[in-house]
Amino acid sequence: MNKNMLIVIVLVVLVLLTAVQAVQLSSLKSQIKAGKISVGTSQGATSGSSASVPSNLNDLPSMVGGC
Repeated sequence: MNKNMLIVIVLVVLVLLTAVQAVQLSSLKSQIKAGKISVGTSQGATSGSSASVPSNLNDLPSMVGGC
């Protein structure tokens, strides 16, 4: 198989995938505008100092692999 032909095939596949994603994004935007999908909100916008940390992250060192 010719090298240029392979590059063209890969580019066509990438363009097709991009087109599918653009259609999906457009559909999602229209569903949000119509109110069919509710956009999630953050639960309790808090500052970093009062945010709770999962228990498995409490014992991590403050700096990993630094100087």
